[in-house]
Amino acid sequence: MTTIRPDSGLAQGWCALSALHGRIEARIERALQAEHGLSVREFSVLDVLGDRHGGEGGHLRMNELADAVVLSQSATTRLVNRLEDRGLLSRYLCPTDRRGIYTEVTGGGRELLERARPTNDAALREALHEAEKRPELAPLVAAVRALQARD
Repeated sequence: MTTIRPDSGLAQGWCALSALHGRIEARIERALQAEHGLSVREFSVLDVLGDRHGGEGGHLRMNELADAVVLSQSATTRLVNRLEDRGLLSRYLCPTDRRGIYTEVTGGGRELLERARPTNDAALREALHEAEKRPELAPLVAAVRALQARD
């Protein structure tokens, strides 16, 4: 006898959302690695910091960056170290609070980000197009597209 849990729809929805995310991330990862030598996480860090570049507030503290890219503080530090070693990011002490460390995108990082954004966007569009062919994912793709229409 099969019992249906009262919240099984919620669990199925979460599984579908997780599947959509995984498909999108895998597609973007392959494209960014092949074209630019970047991982999805590296692109995310550059993208978050790149949007903040310029003038006052054109940087983030490491804890703010970790929160923005949904990584632990230690994983973010390792990622920033790799990007800094490649000359794509730089770090410096906060002038008003010597305990704070800011991270910002370098000129080379901004150039790479500008070249990688179209690749990211194209891979995202392709992944969504493929996912909407699957009945269990189509409603989620529609929701993502509705969010885009609001902008």
